[in-house]
Amino acid sequence: MIELEIDGQKVTVPEGTTLMEAAATLGISTPTLCWAPNLDPATACRVCVVEVEGSRVLVPACGRKAEAGMVVRTNSDRVRTSRKMVLELLGSSVDLSAAEQVKPWMASLGADPSRMGPAAPPSAAGERDAARAGHHHATDGATAATVCQPIKVDNELYVRDYGKCILCYKCVDACGEQAQASFAIAVAGRGFDARISTELDKPLTDSACVYCGNCIGVCPTGALQPVTEHELRQEGAWEPERQTQTDTICPYCGVGCTLTLHVQDDRIVKVTSPHDASVTGGHLCIKGRFGTRFVAPRGS
Repeated sequence: MIELEIDGQKVTVPEGTTLMEAAATLGISTPTLCWAPNLDPATACRVCVVEVEGSRVLVPACGRKAEAGMVVRTNSDRVRTSRKMVLELLGSSVDLSAAEQVKPWMASLGADPSRMGPAAPPSAAGERDAARAGHHHATDGATAATVCQPIKVDNELYVRDYGKCILCYKCVDACGEQAQASFAIAVAGRGFDARISTELDKPLTDSACVYCGNCIGVCPTGALQPVTEHELRQEGAWEPERQTQTDTICPYCGVGCTLTLHVQDDRIVKVTSPHDASVTGGHLCIKGRFGTRFVAPRGS
């Protein structure tokens, strides 16, 4: 066990605990987009940065391990300024209208993405979502190569909207060795041309994808969505506040994966799995995530 100080409070945690986890024991919530409880920290989004006394730069709380005697500040002016800038840059280059968790962060920090320049044309669906939510969603097209890509609807299970992609790498990790081990996708290109792509940019149907949807399960911005959610959003009928969530056991095999059924108007609109479920760790296969259409086929 080691002792450190976070925001003036002493806390004792096991060695190997991250600063985010240590802060959580004190009830301090740390904003993050690229971290997931069932993946290794990517430390890519930099929304979770905190100030460590003696450190020249701010450090990512999701990946930095706590050390004995550390003095950490999670809400200093320097931290707030950095987080505000990161959110403004993200909000100025991609459509964050489907990232519900970002809205209170923007409000508390006074972040205004429009400071970064005029809006650039996002994907059509992203534009509709943002207009309904009353949010600014994209700016200078030169700063976000992914924004102007059309929505990719090339299968019956899920949709790829790169106008919402922040390159957090979570989908790549979930598709790779940390979960599914399909390695169907990776980051292609460099700088402003960086994007999530299949091998040789082939259609998803010609890739190694097995349609497990674990990339959807970890996506923080709605760049990856089940077709059911995408269609409801296009119709303006996606209403999470009206949805009920019920845990059950997948009926397809004997593994015993826990499914969380998201139901709206007596229709299963999405299936997830709890991150703390011992069998799944939040991940599912194609049957568990998408095999519920027999309950209410599309169009019924």
